[in-house]
Amino acid sequence: MGNPERGDQGRPPANDDATRIADWCEQVERVIHGKTPIVHRAIECLIAGGHILLEDVPGVGKTTLARALARTFGAEFKRIQFTNDLLPGDLTGLEIPESTAPGAPPGFVFHPGPLFAQLVLADEVNRANPRTQSALLEAMSDRTVSVDGKTHALPSPFLVIATQNPLEHHGTHPLPESQLDRFLMRLSIGYPDRASEAQVLMQDPNAQILTRLEAVLSPADLLRIQARAARVKLDESLIGYLLDLVEATRLHDDLAAGASPRGALALRRAAQAAALREGRDFCIPEDVRDRAVEVLAHRVTLRARDATVSIPDEARWIVSEIVDRVPVPL
Repeated sequence: MGNPERGDQGRPPANDDATRIADWCEQVERVIHGKTPIVHRAIECLIAGGHILLEDVPGVGKTTLARALARTFGAEFKRIQFTNDLLPGDLTGLEIPESTAPGAPPGFVFHPGPLFAQLVLADEVNRANPRTQSALLEAMSDRTVSVDGKTHALPSPFLVIATQNPLEHHGTHPLPESQLDRFLMRLSIGYPDRASEAQVLMQDPNAQILTRLEAVLSPADLLRIQARAARVKLDESLIGYLLDLVEATRLHDDLAAGASPRGALALRRAAQAAALREGRDFCIPEDVRDRAVEVLAHRVTLRARDATVSIPDEARWIVSEIVDRVPVPL
């Protein structure tokens, strides 16, 4: 048995992990000003081992957030700019013929692509063609890539932060539902408030704050924290509440399809990560309720819609209405 003062199996107790996670949040907020809830949600996604879809207009800090998250847990980071002519091999890597000895016939050596990193920024992901998106889907789903009939494991942890501009549709390919379902949360940073934007404007433009961020965790630390988050407890009443929310999406008159069982599992993982971030080894109703919209809204399919309202906004409103309506356990 582990030392009870050190938590499960001799590991640090949950509140020690919460302190380290709080330091992580503080470091990221040095460059993402006035967006504490978004920083918390993004870090909870990584703790839950999930991928993030950042949907927002250009210039609000999507790339900065991804770089800050990678730098502050010491991850190997790669940024991929998605374009219409990007090929699957540009992501996964290629088998290239190389001579192994003088006079010998060339053999094939696998050269890994930029997906072989611990945190990958897929910038403007909806600009890629469907074949390239399917290669990314395999990586997100299975943590592997397939090249010339061979399967290659990706690093651990492997996390994707994808971005897209909701206002730009020319030359884009909408993400299929199967790929949307692989993102744990869909987040929007939004414009900063006046005070936060003034703080950014007053900074020295040559300060390079990102390069001065400290790595408060290692990738191994994150893997340990992810394992601990998976053991955070949800009692029977919370499981029932979570299922009530998911079932309500499946029965809603304005939705052709509700959240899948994968969506229910994602909401559980998000709630567990939230509890651990706050130093608890058990979930409370707010952990589920406050993350339901970010986890479930991109997993539902609208039946009929007002053409003047964007699909993500309408989906969020419907799921928000469900969250307000479904009774919270006492």
